[in-house]
Amino acid sequence: MPQADPPTPSPQAAPPSEAARALRRAMLGDAYIDANAAPAGTVAADFQDYITTVAWGAWARGGALSPRDRSLLVLAMTAAMGRMEEFRLHASVRERTGVTEEELDELLFQIAGYCGAPAGLAARRALKEVRDGREGPGA
Repeated sequence: MPQADPPTPSPQAAPPSEAARALRRAMLGDAYIDANAAPAGTVAADFQDYITTVAWGAWARGGALSPRDRSLLVLAMTAAMGRMEEFRLHASVRERTGVTEEELDELLFQIAGYCGAPAGLAARRALKEVRDGREGPGA
């Protein structure tokens, strides 16, 4: 049974870049955001802010897709493109987006069916790494 969707910050509550940053932090967690913050006043920080505003701004704007729906789409698209680092990141925070373990398992079949066996196998290996890291090897 799908979990309840986490609340989506109101896009009217803050400027788009602030709403995107707040949502990114809520979904990925303080530890990840703080550990990966670019030094202030650098081109790297400007680039990080741009990516956050564009990518997470799509989430923060609201609309008909829930955070769970958006998360499943991001997982499928990153797997299809072979972006396993991003796939692992989003799979590791699936609870914050409302995606269940069962939905991740089912998503593997969709990835393999529509993106090919190599993409499905790579996503399966990445998901196993995430689960092993969370629960210990062989879980």
